[in-house]
Amino acid sequence: MTALVSTSKAPLNPIYGYALLFGAIALLPAMGVYPIFVMKVLCFALFACAFNLLVGFTGLLSFGHAAFLGTAAYGAGHALKVWGFSAPLGLVFGALAAGVVGLGIGMLAIKRTGIYFSMITLALSQMLYFFFLQASFTGGEDGLQSVPRGSFFGLDLSNDLTLYYVVLGIFIAGFWLIYRTVHSPFGQVLTSIRENEPRAISLGYDVDRFKLLAFVLSACLAGLAGATKTLVLGFATLTDAVWTTSGLVILMTLVGGMGTLTGPMVGALIIIALENKIGDFGKALADLSGIQWFNGLGESVNLVTGLIFIVCVLAFRRGLVGEAIALFDKLRAGKASP
Repeated sequence: MTALVSTSKAPLNPIYGYALLFGAIALLPAMGVYPIFVMKVLCFALFACAFNLLVGFTGLLSFGHAAFLGTAAYGAGHALKVWGFSAPLGLVFGALAAGVVGLGIGMLAIKRTGIYFSMITLALSQMLYFFFLQASFTGGEDGLQSVPRGSFFGLDLSNDLTLYYVVLGIFIAGFWLIYRTVHSPFGQVLTSIRENEPRAISLGYDVDRFKLLAFVLSACLAGLAGATKTLVLGFATLTDAVWTTSGLVILMTLVGGMGTLTGPMVGALIIIALENKIGDFGKALADLSGIQWFNGLGESVNLVTGLIFIVCVLAFRRGLVGEAIALFDKLRAGKASP
């Protein structure tokens, strides 16, 4: 009997692609890119990846994820500034505080499904927002200011470049945890719950327990993003906990590609770049076209963001990364067919 030998190439290990991506990010400061901007993008990218773990791989749409970002931002800031915690302890404290809040919210919301689950998370998140507004340790509308960076296992974080690589390391660790979770038996159960929850129940899985674990893990990772953001910027404000921030992370995930690992990173880059660079882009368009209206583009960030969202919904239903993956698979299948 003649053995059939496949001539198709084995698929590339995605780990190599991620290594190249993170290596390129590590070289950005040497290319003249402003480190604080990239660190802010990395913080929101981790936030979006944490949210995507819940909505993209478990099928739970939370409208209140800003609660975890804000809890960790204030918790880590207070621990660093008032209690004198070191940077690693402050980050861990912020992530754990977000996890505790996630456990409380999750236990109340996880029994509901669909829009009822989403609205419960939104309501509880807004309750927490008003608590932060009135609490003395948050600074109210002024926010928690002048949070020291301290040191990270002997590394002086007052240097932006040192902090940059620490933040990159934190992001890689968080991304690796999400990657391992998604590709673990636990992650496969989460995917089965997303695809067909009644069937997962019929197979004997305690779906509520799995969803609660995913919710708490997502909250902890979102909290790690919030704590890191406070360390980078040196302050925490009510913007971190307001409902619009929850909407922002949903937008990042949808634009980049829900259910993909790198999609939220791309979405975070696009949205944060718009918020920070749209004014410069508008000025360049005004100089190029002579239309002075473009000079006010920096004040219309929400309008531009809304237009991008509409375009993505109409033309890129899977998000930018999702559509790119689908196109690549289609081209590869076309080449493989005789």
